[in-house]
Amino acid sequence: MQAIVALDRVRKDYPLGKLTVSALRGVDLVIEKGEFTTIAGPSGSGKTTLLNLIGCIDVASEGDVVVAGRSTKSLGDRALTDLRLHEIGFMVQAFNLIAVLDAVQNVEFPLLLQGDALAPRARRSVRDAAQAVAR
Repeated sequence: MQAIVALDRVRKDYPLGKLTVSALRGVDLVIEKGEFTTIAGPSGSGKTTLLNLIGCIDVASEGDVVVAGRSTKSLGDRALTDLRLHEIGFMVQAFNLIAVLDAVQNVEFPLLLQGDALAPRARRSVRDAAQAVAR
């Protein structure tokens, strides 16, 4: 199988005044393509930090995070944005919807960023899915 996510000795530190808080220390993780994985643990154990690294929202302090075969430590902001846009599906508890858009428009927005939203077929697919969920 092929790893879709791989973390090698990942560490994430956050400065807190004169202190440094270690959210992750030496994490190794491999998630194979097609695998279903859950992340569980008590509050403050690093779950959100781990997901932010995998989701290319943050970068590791040490170690390597590889997503879809690309090491995130060497990628700039534009490349990380492209990786998030084309390779990563990410759902969080706080949906972070765009308030001025309705539900269908919020679903269409990533397609717009990819350049596919104006295609009638993509728009129909989004609207059909929204109607199916609303039933």
